[in-house]
Amino acid sequence: MKSWFGSWVHRKRSEAGSSFMVAASSDSAEFHGRDLQSLIFVYGSLKRGYGLHHLLEGQAFRGPATTCPLYRIFDLGSYPGLVDWPEGLAVQGEVYEVDTECLKRLDEAEGVDEGLYARRVIKLQPPF
Repeated sequence: MKSWFGSWVHRKRSEAGSSFMVAASSDSAEFHGRDLQSLIFVYGSLKRGYGLHHLLEGQAFRGPATTCPLYRIFDLGSYPGLVDWPEGLAVQGEVYEVDTECLKRLDEAEGVDEGLYARRVIKLQPPF
């Protein structure tokens, strides 16, 4: 099991939203003077075929993915919220490799500066 750095976890939300996790390694391009490339796990409306997928335009789809069974998705009204849950379930989603500009767009869309999400470590099942 690989640990993934960072995530945006819903705290509260007033409108329909998406859900995504982000992973970045210490040997990423940012540390070598190039644009940061991060892997993100999406499980909400950022997935292919859903309303906010356009925010991932131009980014590289790396494949379907599933979390380790350590999380639950709860209905928080107009959006889903992924939370740690000791006897959780595996959550299915997709992984994308994204650049710094895309992460900025996602931060803005998800309300990171407003405190709607917090970054944390998540675990995905192999091959990720």
